[in-house]
Amino acid sequence: MKTREEALALLMEFTSSPSLIKHAFAVEAAMRAYALRFGEDPDQWGLAGLLHDFDYERYPSAEEHPVAGSRILEERGYPEDLRRAILSHADHSGVPRISTMEKALFACDELCGFLTAVSYVRPDRTLDGLEVSSVRKKMKDKAFARAVSRDDLLRGPEELGLPFDEHVLFVAGAIKDAIRED
Repeated sequence: MKTREEALALLMEFTSSPSLIKHAFAVEAAMRAYALRFGEDPDQWGLAGLLHDFDYERYPSAEEHPVAGSRILEERGYPEDLRRAILSHADHSGVPRISTMEKALFACDELCGFLTAVSYVRPDRTLDGLEVSSVRKKMKDKAFARAVSRDDLLRGPEELGLPFDEHVLFVAGAIKDAIRED
């Protein structure tokens, strides 16, 4: 298995955007937390989170992302289950989500982005003390974080077999340090 250091080097090789790097760290943290919850390997799940969008700056179109990244990961020796999870996090790839890791990655991806946006508009700019009602209120505001699919926010925990509110609180707790701006 590849190390986090190798995956981080790959992320940095392909990604220069601080916000995209921050997103990768948030999804990594959420995936590691879910791996522990489900009795899976947190290192492997963390790599899926860290690398799920590593190719996005170079290959941003739906035709290319994450397919181009999957090819690069294969060339560099990353395992098939990790590549499949990354492929399945994008509905347009046509790869159905079957494993728990695949479902967790999909469930965490959009929510991490949305929660990061929520943190920016909170007085303390953190997720400390976040209430699900605040997240639901922001979801109703179509202008807020407009690129985040509300359908995906709801579908993710459903596919994972978790109530939405529980998923939000779990992910918020898992990522709060990863997105903190100290």
